[in-house]
Amino acid sequence: MGLLDDKVVLVNGGSQGVGAAIARAAVREGAVVAVSGRRPAPGEALVAELTAAGGKAMFVRADLADADQAKASVAEVVAAHGRIDCLVNSAGLTSRGTLLDTTPELFDEHIAINLKAPFFAMQAAVADMVGRKAPGTVVNIITSSAHGGQPFLAPYVAAKAGLIGLTRNAAHAHRWDRVRINGLNIGWTATEGEDATQKAFHGAEDGWLEEAAAKLPMGKLGQPDEIADFVVLLLSDRSGVVTGSVIDWDQNVLGGLD
Repeated sequence: MGLLDDKVVLVNGGSQGVGAAIARAAVREGAVVAVSGRRPAPGEALVAELTAAGGKAMFVRADLADADQAKASVAEVVAAHGRIDCLVNSAGLTSRGTLLDTTPELFDEHIAINLKAPFFAMQAAVADMVGRKAPGTVVNIITSSAHGGQPFLAPYVAAKAGLIGLTRNAAHAHRWDRVRINGLNIGWTATEGEDATQKAFHGAEDGWLEEAAAKLPMGKLGQPDEIADFVVLLLSDRSGVVTGSVIDWDQNVLGGLD
């Protein structure tokens, strides 16, 4: 449909999982895409895949736990293409910790990836948009757990709940600049990272995904390509004037009880 024709899109944390799916969908819709990540191998492999299919893509190496590198990821895209039109913050750290056993170091790791990195990437991207007096869009990938979440996700929830507030604050601050900023609270999603997390922290064995899916209302976990299509819509003009919205993208209904 060409929803993002000629748009320059940066997907931070885009070398695998939901981020990679968003990059694929954005290229399919006509965007020039940059994906960032710590590890060159998956990022460069994704770029090779996208360019082999006729897309325009680049890899930006960035450790998003470092705020300066989060800002530099935007600067590298602007240097390469002269501007940034759309930013997606999809990096996330989901290591476990409860209120009672979370160390200051673990808490700081979650804040760095799940809140600080999006803050400073947005700062750099919105500064470019405002400086050019050009409209732009930002989508922050958050989590349905930010409403309260599981006890073992205490630092993750704290950081992602902060990202909800940041999303709304920045959207309000820059609506007159025609920069639209929205968030997506995604639920349990079938990704490579989730598979590793289930096996590392919950003793899951091969086949856990099928067993888990059978117990969910829709018979499956959230799918990265479906999330990606929704993100592309929010990045595009087809989402109209929507800004400051944090949308629950999940099959569990907030406040619903059995």
